[in-house]
Order: sequence, then structure tokens, then C-alpha cells
Amino acid sequence: MTDTLNRFILETTNVRGEWVHLDATWQALLERYAYPPVVRDLLGQALAAVALLSATIKFDGSLILQVTGSGPVNLLVVQASGHGTVRGLARWQSEVPAGDLAAQFGDGRMVMTIDPGQGRERYQGIVPLEGASLSAALEGYFTRSEQLPTRLWLAADGQRAAGLLLQALPGEDRDPDAFHRAVTLADTLKDQELLELPVQTLLHRLYHEEDVRLLDGSPVSFRCGCSRERVGEMLRNLGRPEVDSILEDEGRVEVNCEFCNAGYRFDAVDVEQLFTEGEPPPGSRTRH
Repeated sequence: MTDTLNRFILETTNVRGEWVHLDATWQALLERYAYPPVVRDLLGQALAAVALLSATIKFDGSLILQVTGSGPVNLLVVQASGHGTVRGLARWQSEVPAGDLAAQFGDGRMVMTIDPGQGRERYQGIVPLEGASLSAALEGYFTRSEQLPTRLWLAADGQRAAGLLLQALPGEDRDPDAFHRAVTLADTLKDQELLELPVQTLLHRLYHEEDVRLLDGSPVSFRCGCSRERVGEMLRNLGRPEVDSILEDEGRVEVNCEFCNAGYRFDAVDVEQLFTEGEPPPGSRTRH
């Protein structure tokens, strides 16, 4: 299996679904940081979730899911673009238990941001973090925001991350029991099946008595949007006095991207050009 997102439809019903499997994409993210297993699996589930959710809307921007809390895990943020790229990171401050979200995040909240890009207005929804699992918390978000009935199944381990999404579309319901039936069958899915089965096998396992139309898959990949130019703009926004102070103390200004761990270094000449010309100069980019 490759890193792919597939859409499918249960014919003659109002039920649509998506399946995503992340292999190389997930490994590319894990190469950058060593996460404890519990944190790693939460991050993998979140990454699969944003890949699924971003595919339900048509846009060229990005969808960002952020979870913050007062517990052992204090930050989880993942992003998916309209072009099939994803990135993410997590931060923790003590041993993370394998319990529910309340044990892992404490008193938390979940923020969903849709940025359509091109300077258009952002949409942001904020809800308390509730539910035993990340999938339950996301389902609660959809219920609170009165969006389409949505269910998610998410799984991750040290090798793969995967997810399944079902939605009931609006309109004339030709089969009123179809969504409930599809969800009941999907609830029998085990994590290992979600992680290991190809989409054709998984859909046959769940819906062999239904007429399923599987659409062509689309690729998903890890990609970070950081660049030297963006870091230069951030330094300009920070202001010359602050940057000069760092330069005096450290002899150089170094910035590491938290998502991909790429490093950007500016020496005294770079900083001078940055503020006199307004454009970040060419220079070194390192990966740590």
C-alpha cells in the first residue's frame, strides 16, 4: 500500500466515505522527532484525521487541527493542504498515560481552522476537548457545529497511520437506515485491520452486501511549508533591535522549524542585508 486517500460511495444511499493510509508520509514525520508511543499514536491519528477532513472540502488552502491542554500532552497540531500534503507535531511535558483524552490532555480544547488561502477570510471553530478518543472528540465537534453526521475511525502505530470516515449527505434519503447500517458495520473494524488491509479488502470485509463504488485514489505526502524567505519575514517582523540583540549574544541567529526540524542560520552580513534590502539573502539551510 502507498500513501493514498480513496473516496467511496454506497450506491443508492446518501452515504459517502473516505479511507486514508499513511506509510512513507508517517515515517518522514517520525524521522524528525522521537515521540513516546502514546504521543506518537495520537499524532498519527490526528494526521490521518486532517487528511480525511481536508478531502471533504474543496479548497486550495489548509485545514489545521490544534489540541491544547493542561495535562501531560500540552500541544498537538496537524495541518493538511488542499494539495494532499500534511505535517504535524506534538509537545509533551511528562509521562503520558495510555488512558483517555482527559488523562492525556487534562482540561483541553480543540480548534479547527480552515484557511482558504489567497487572503480570504478564515473559519475557526473552538470546542472543549471531550470524549475518550480523538475520533470521539472530532465527532463531537461535528455535532456541536451542526455539520453533516460524521463518524471517524483512526489508528496509528510505529509504522503506519490510517483512518476511515463516513458521512451522511443532505438531500432526499433513499435509504433511511443506510448511515446507521454503515456505521454499525464499521464499528466492527479492528485497529490492525484499518492499518494493514488494502482499501478494496477492507471495503469488501465491511460492505460486501452493499453496492460500493470506489473512486480513484489521490496521493498524500509529507511537506513542510517553511522556507528561508518566510523565516526572514518573521525576523523582520520581530524587529531590528531584537534581532541585533540575539546576534550580539549568540554571534548568529538560528531558527529551527518545529514541524520539519529544518534549520536556518543568519550571520551579521545576512541580518544587515535582511533589514537594508528587505529580502532574505541566500544562505545555508541545515537539517539537524
